Amino acid sequence: MSFYDEKVTEELGCEFVSIKLQDPDLYRRYRKILLKQYPGKEGMGWPTYLLVENPDAEFKIIGEMKGGMPKGDFREKLKSLLGSMS
Repeated sequence: MSFYDEKVTEELGCEFVSIKLQDPDLYRRYRKILLKQYPGKEGMGWPTYLLVENPDAEFKIIGEMKGGMPKGDFREKLKSLLGSMS
């Protein structure tokens, strides 16, 4: 699923970052974003995607998508979130 999601994300002009707990350096880099959205890590779906503006500085969480969804739905949801940034 993440291969397709990554491809769609990049087609729409975004960077896709897959964060796994097995990669402690990458997890530490983005941990602050995850904890801002999910302080107790409750309510996360698998997978959970966050659309974040400026993730390496003073970030802003634009929106989220949880759980697997059909390919077309993923594209439309991401387009909608990107449209809300304007």
